[in-house]
Amino acid sequence: MATMNVSISDAIRDACNRAFLEQNKRAAIARGMQQTIAEAEQQRRRQVAFEQLSAARLERPALTDTAARAVRESGRP
Repeated sequence: MATMNVSISDAIRDACNRAFLEQNKRAAIARGMQQTIAEAEQQRRRQVAFEQLSAARLERPALTDTAARAVRESGRP
């Protein structure tokens, strides 16, 4: 197991001590770090997907106003 030293404010330390009074603080902090890492990875994947969709959008042909009107009107009685 690795060791990691992180400086935090006294207020955060005190809140952590109160919140995890009856729990293993190391395990609670490790869970919090795992969640933060998972959220960062998810955000990275979302950004990649957004960039791919945005790039693909530029390559697709645009629908002209005339074509859009024709499609809308074609389904009407």
